[in-house]
Amino acid sequence: MPPADKAPRPGIRSRGRAGGPRFVVQEHHARSLHWDFRLERDGVLVSWAVPKGLPPDRGTNHLAVHVEDHPIEYGAFEGEIPAGEYGAGTVSIWDEGTYDELKWSDRKVEVHLHGRRVDGRYALFQTRGTQWMIHRMDPAPAGWEPLPSLVHPMLATPGILPDDDEGWAFEFKWDGVRAVSYVDGGRLRVLSRNDRDITAAYPELRALGAALGSRQVVLDGEIVALRDGRPSFEALQARMHVTDERRARRLAAEVPVAYMIFDVLHVDGVSAIDLPYDERRRILGELHLEGPNWATPASNDGPGAAVLAAAEAGGLEGVVAKRRDAPYRPGRRDPAWIKVKPERTQEVVIGGWAPGRGSRTGAIGALVLGVPVPGRRGRLDYVGRVGSGFTQDELAQLQWRLEALARDESPFEGELSAADRAGVHWVQPKLVGEVRYTEWTRTGRLRHPTWRGLRPDKRPSEVVREP
Repeated sequence: MPPADKAPRPGIRSRGRAGGPRFVVQEHHARSLHWDFRLERDGVLVSWAVPKGLPPDRGTNHLAVHVEDHPIEYGAFEGEIPAGEYGAGTVSIWDEGTYDELKWSDRKVEVHLHGRRVDGRYALFQTRGTQWMIHRMDPAPAGWEPLPSLVHPMLATPGILPDDDEGWAFEFKWDGVRAVSYVDGGRLRVLSRNDRDITAAYPELRALGAALGSRQVVLDGEIVALRDGRPSFEALQARMHVTDERRARRLAAEVPVAYMIFDVLHVDGVSAIDLPYDERRRILGELHLEGPNWATPASNDGPGAAVLAAAEAGGLEGVVAKRRDAPYRPGRRDPAWIKVKPERTQEVVIGGWAPGRGSRTGAIGALVLGVPVPGRRGRLDYVGRVGSGFTQDELAQLQWRLEALARDESPFEGELSAADRAGVHWVQPKLVGEVRYTEWTRTGRLRHPTWRGLRPDKRPSEVVREP
């Protein structure tokens, strides 16, 4: 309850319809986001705290915790409850109106709500002590779709800028980890492009869920670590492999991340996947997603060459050209999206390692690299070796992981030359990494590759040769 000096004055009435007992749903940003559901009865507000808000469809029950009755006047309260007070945080009225009582007993309550946002029948039923559940009795509105549990991200094809800028939008390419985020009842769930739940690794992003409140949303974007104001894939390495949430919270203070949101796939029961790019960007803009650790970067009209030049000048990875009339194609690498890089990088699969000399005697001297052979699962085309760009910690971690993947036979297609085979310890082709390079040789080798780091967010089957 708010302190006395913040409580609404007696006699303040609900803005809902006259002619029946009132209900109010207050959105309460306290220690954890929840919604307070209150029904006027016998001179008080009978109240439940609902952590995920009112369920939008009959297929989902939400927890509702029965709390003490509140004074009628509290149904009109909106404002800030100061720190140190019970329920400290921000309270706003999410919906209000009148209701019809359908059933009322000690263990079950059924009502028909007539509000501005909600008009439907709901049942509350006790499960144990103060633990109740709230259930929507009516079908969801026509056309409503439940929040999808999994949407595979659409992938861009490597290439060059389109010949004609007309019909294309240009976005900066962020050097980070691709992530699809699901928000439901103020809670955030983040999945990598290989469907791994990485929510615990990035605790500073959880506030995005609270910022969206009761909205059900699926977002697509890139998690980046900033160093001197620029995305740094090297800095992000410290965050990518963390599974312990306590350690992740410590690292969040040292290497904070930002979520660059560039697409929306579902909003409040409506799928956006089949909508054209321009329409999805309009909907994304209306969500106003700007926060301490997330942003909605601009979509640029072009010319594409100027956007690419700006990306290079800003130390960014490049641009992605996107057809304005194209829908979102989940899980597909599609020519409607083209990634263009001023600096050449290549994803690679590690097929073996060669021992080093001198200070690296007995340790890894170079990684033996390949890209998957189309149609030949587990087989690689040899593209060369990389022996520079590693830290000592990376070498130690790589050696530990690669020794666990040891195998007797080469995973490379065809017979390698004696020089390419010399001293190599073959491994199962399961680890994906990334290198910088200057160009491809005529024989299909990487010229002057430098190691950038592992890519645990990507599968070997997803690796393609850059042009």
